[in-house]
Amino acid sequence: MTENEISYKCIGAAIEIHKSIGPGLLESVYENALTYDLKQLGLNVKQQVPMPFIYKEVKQAVGYRIDLMINNKVIIEIKAVETLLPVHYAQLLTYLKLSGLKLGLLINFNSKTLKSNIHRVVNNL
Repeated sequence: MTENEISYKCIGAAIEIHKSIGPGLLESVYENALTYDLKQLGLNVKQQVPMPFIYKEVKQAVGYRIDLMINNKVIIEIKAVETLLPVHYAQLLTYLKLSGLKLGLLINFNSKTLKSNIHRVVNNL
């Protein structure tokens, strides 16, 4: 399955969750709901994946965690904030670079309509 096929399923599942429970909950609620739904769709989902930082060949465990990694190809960064900031996009792009993956989705569930709050971030795609 390609990154685009995976992201299509992820976006559909996120929209269904948002329609069902709406905005105003914690990020962890949306993360767990999305994990459940994506697994039901037959996708391999890993939650809170540790992301080491490697500097000059020294691996450092500094506490970075990827919210969701789907099929070892797509990262999903979940937010429940008033407004997405440039740092949120930068965070996802950094995770993509550190992991060597090419596609990430930045999803802000704290919105009236979810469609305009799902953003694709690419790393050399």
